[in-house]
Amino acid sequence: MRISTNTLYNNGISKINDLTSDQSRLLEQISTMKRVLKPSDDPVAAARALQVKQAQTLNTQYANNRSAITSNLENVDTTLNSISDLLISTQSTVVSAGDAAYSDSQRADLAAQIRSTLGQLVGVANSKDASGNYIFAGYQTSTKPYTETATGATYAGDSGQANIQVSAERTMPANYAGSQIFNANGVDVFATLSNLATLLETPVTNQATRDALTTGLASANTALGSSLDGLLAVRSQVGSNLSEIDNLNTAGTDIATQYASTLSGLQDLDYAQAVTDLTKNKTVLEAAQQSFVQVTNLSLFNYLK
Repeated sequence: MRISTNTLYNNGISKINDLTSDQSRLLEQISTMKRVLKPSDDPVAAARALQVKQAQTLNTQYANNRSAITSNLENVDTTLNSISDLLISTQSTVVSAGDAAYSDSQRADLAAQIRSTLGQLVGVANSKDASGNYIFAGYQTSTKPYTETATGATYAGDSGQANIQVSAERTMPANYAGSQIFNANGVDVFATLSNLATLLETPVTNQATRDALTTGLASANTALGSSLDGLLAVRSQVGSNLSEIDNLNTAGTDIATQYASTLSGLQDLDYAQAVTDLTKNKTVLEAAQQSFVQVTNLSLFNYLK
């Protein structure tokens, strides 16, 4: 069989090109410490790695969501604590106002305290989160929810509650509508304080007005207690959610570690093997280059000699 000079050249160049390409790939693998640089290196591993990376992205997003919702819920809890303090203080005022020895002037002073508390409560109800969103406005987070009026306060928010995905199977409320806090158990706490202040501002001139005062104070105390019960229920839910988030964070960290390990197994380079292959490839490449030079220098004249 006759082998042409062109065939010798082409075969030699093709072999050298293949070895050079392998050399470059091995060098790139070593420099990046990655075995799979493109899908064709290992189609099965590349496809599986893509799935794992997508799962990693979701896991990271859930972690970010949990971080955001934790900040929101901690803010809500702090605010609810402030509201509780204001209502407990008002209950103490109600008890004081029931003292039969108090004069109309003294009750009027207590009424002024109640109206001051009402103003503070409206201010707390208009609290914002770290992003500047109103936390008790429902979905209307950019709208100031409460405005104080002569009879309490009006609400400009809605009853919406934003739920955020905190894991593959769990969503959690990130905010609370004002009605859940300030109208708990059917009690309008702003109206309760306004009516209480009006009651204390009313002079006691006879037994009828004395009886009205006693009845009104008892009613206010019951309403405040109901509001506090509602706040306690919400705070309990918030605390439970924060505890659950802690558990989800732990689980999320474990999952992230598993994903990283799986991805490493699919993509990472066996450094010792790669260095061995590189050395072997270099030896074969040098031999091929030398062989190519020798073969291409052959001629019929050299053969005849």
